[in-house]
Amino acid sequence: MVSIRAKIKSRLEKFLEVDSSGYRRAILCIFIKVKKATIDELHEMLTSKYNVSRNTVASMVGYIHSKLGILRAHKESYKTPMVYLLREEYIDLLMKIVTSSKTSAEFTA
Repeated sequence: MVSIRAKIKSRLEKFLEVDSSGYRRAILCIFIKVKKATIDELHEMLTSKYNVSRNTVASMVGYIHSKLGILRAHKESYKTPMVYLLREEYIDLLMKIVTSSKTSAEFTA
């Protein structure tokens, strides 16, 4: 039986394989550095380096949250924005995968 970490590792590798623009890797690097962020905060950080829309950022974060399973989502009340937190148990795995791939471009925020 395959462990959850192995499944997540496989999904992360596939997620980064199709990263032709570098947005996906940049979002993961931001999460490694800041640990938690809202969509607006991520969008602001990414637009300093890339020409990316807010909807694109929201779509990628939603995919990372729902399909990869490395983020937690928290919302204080219905009026506040959703805050996404990187799960502590996957930080080491994420760092290893992001830095080990061939096109490892560090995102400097």
